[in-house]
Amino acid sequence: MGQNSRVSFDRRAVLRDSLSVSLPVGTYGAAFGAASVAAGFSVIQTCALSLLLFSGASQFAVVGVMAAGGSALSAIATGGLLGIRNGLYALRMAPILRFTGIKKFSAAQITIDESIGVALSQETRGESAMRFGFLSTGIGVFIFWNFFTLVGAVSASSIGNPSMWGLDAAVPAAFLGLLWPRLDSMKKKYAALASAILALGLTPFLPAGLPIIATVVIALFFGWRSR
Repeated sequence: MGQNSRVSFDRRAVLRDSLSVSLPVGTYGAAFGAASVAAGFSVIQTCALSLLLFSGASQFAVVGVMAAGGSALSAIATGGLLGIRNGLYALRMAPILRFTGIKKFSAAQITIDESIGVALSQETRGESAMRFGFLSTGIGVFIFWNFFTLVGAVSASSIGNPSMWGLDAAVPAAFLGLLWPRLDSMKKKYAALASAILALGLTPFLPAGLPIIATVVIALFFGWRSR
């Protein structure tokens, strides 16, 4: 263990950073809960998605594809493609966390955008602060997200036909809300626009879910151009 990892840090400061992210993000689970029930999933199925999949973008993608009439295979493939980034996050965090056994397995479940973002923002405070930021944020989002998923799902199921309240539009709206803040450069905006055009163009000809998967060629093209 290097000297950097033994440097003391202000736990309260890191925890403030963690809560400032985990609480707002966690409450967004209510939107997923409502959208999932509106798409035809039961409350139990909705809560199981949050507990087991626990990846906001992938969850919305699975629900959206299934709601549009896509197959389970298409939904899994779409959610899986969106989850590839989590594996890349793990490569970045593995030398810092140095977990083994059950700890490594548990850490994989909370390797998400938010836990990685807070962890990396603590780099100047040392590796111990980065580990604490990762764990506190990941666990915080997991608890809040699952709690508010249940709240959203139960609330949606108790108001009758969700489409009467516009909840059937929650999936695309919420998914766009997750994507929009990440379009922080013109290249990303062009890639998103090209992907949208390709997906819309393929929608009349391919089963639900496959047009989204096909947009991976746009990412490969822009990645190749960058190199």
